[in-house]
Amino acid sequence: MIQTAKVTRVLEDGRAEVAVKRQSACGHDCSKCGGGCSELMVSSTVAVIAANPVRARLGDTVRVESSTGGVLGAAVVVYLVPFLLFFLGYFLTAAAGFGEGASASVGVIGFALGVIIAMMTDRQVRKRRAISFQITAIEPEL
Repeated sequence: MIQTAKVTRVLEDGRAEVAVKRQSACGHDCSKCGGGCSELMVSSTVAVIAANPVRARLGDTVRVESSTGGVLGAAVVVYLVPFLLFFLGYFLTAAAGFGEGASASVGVIGFALGVIIAMMTDRQVRKRRAISFQITAIEPEL
């Protein structure tokens, strides 16, 4: 994934901290998703540490490339696992002959377990830095 970012700090080890705008699912074209984007999501930024082989300086606008595989893997865990556990719990409980209330309760517990798994996975990804960022170019000033 390639994004534009602003260098907020230059580190001595050849890396830099950059502020990257958080991308929405529709790429900020709200007409594609029916205008469902929230203003909070559009304007929020995330600070990440990126390799700085182009020697960008503080305040530079840069092009940042991130490892797509790590991003997609994290998205699967965050978005799919809670819903899969919800439906799995709901339908297995229903198939076992328990009432609809019990099925719904087990489904909610499965969803909550999925959210906990997503949070733990996020911590592991951050700790291992499984999603890597690299500054690939300095954008020209307009």
